[in-house]
Amino acid sequence: MILVTGGAGFIGGNFVLDWLAQGDEPLVNLDALTYAGNLQTLASCQGDPRHVFVHGDIADGACVAALLARHRPRAIVHFAAESHVDNSIAGPRAFVRTNVQGTFELLEAARSYWSGLPAGEREAFRFLHVSTDEVYGTLAPEDPAFSETTPYQPNSPYSATKAASDHLVRAWHHTYGLPTLITNCSNNYGPYQFPEKLIPLVIRRALTGESLPVYGDGQQVRDWLYVGDHCAAIRRVLDAGQPGETYNIGGLNEQTNLSVVAQICGLLDARAPRADGLPYARQIAFVTDRPGHDRRYAIDARKIASELGWRPAQTFADGLALTVDWYLEHAEWVDGVISGAYQRREDLRL
Repeated sequence: MILVTGGAGFIGGNFVLDWLAQGDEPLVNLDALTYAGNLQTLASCQGDPRHVFVHGDIADGACVAALLARHRPRAIVHFAAESHVDNSIAGPRAFVRTNVQGTFELLEAARSYWSGLPAGEREAFRFLHVSTDEVYGTLAPEDPAFSETTPYQPNSPYSATKAASDHLVRAWHHTYGLPTLITNCSNNYGPYQFPEKLIPLVIRRALTGESLPVYGDGQQVRDWLYVGDHCAAIRRVLDAGQPGETYNIGGLNEQTNLSVVAQICGLLDARAPRADGLPYARQIAFVTDRPGHDRRYAIDARKIASELGWRPAQTFADGLALTVDWYLEHAEWVDGVISGAYQRREDLRL
């Protein structure tokens, strides 16, 4: 049994589905069901005895402690976080509460639980904290990619709170001995991503005839990681990572934002052409850049490759095609998010 936090969100939800598809070990899924939590993502888990869903908040230490005492997991995989940079700029308080205070409460509950385990179970226990490459700040075009030893220099309220949570996790290992693992990943994409993020936003707006907003000149560079590859990497770190270590997880796919938008337009031109026959790229519109927008992120993933044998399986071209196809085939899921119906579903019990 493992405990997953944030397992109704994008990456966490994909991890839950992947975990259940890979084997028989059950999990407890703790999610606060904020706007970015969607139980429809987990519809296939309905009635599956291996999946125990709990509507709760990681900042509620008593709730977490009760779950740990009841289910006695061998590991915690911590995805739960506020994650949208624009939202953190408009309202940073929620990010401090969830990403910093919530991680603190989770660590304290985990430490108390772990301290009371029998020796063998204490040795085997793991706390895996899922974080972001944004904690490292920004790179110039000529700079080497972020490694696990790159100094932290977060530039947004979101990345600052994730950096703080990373530091807490590291401190709980070095101070108390809690066997923690940290992963810092690059930009994820794939099925079930909330359509506020670039790739699903562009797909949806293209199909509805709206403008496709591109910040600034569109030359901001990101390393793109297919979410299925990320899930595989997390499983590998959980299985074989060394406590106290950090592992950077990247897709080895640096792309400018403008190139990503253009590639989506090309895929949609082939799969769902506009009624007027014109290319979707005509809908691209450059907008005022985001405040403090980091210019480039890039991940050096050699450590996880050399020490744990993980490498991404998807190229960006293949992963993007899979993603576009998924959104075209799951318009009902997207419509439910846009309308807000996903937050009002009372017939789905997990």
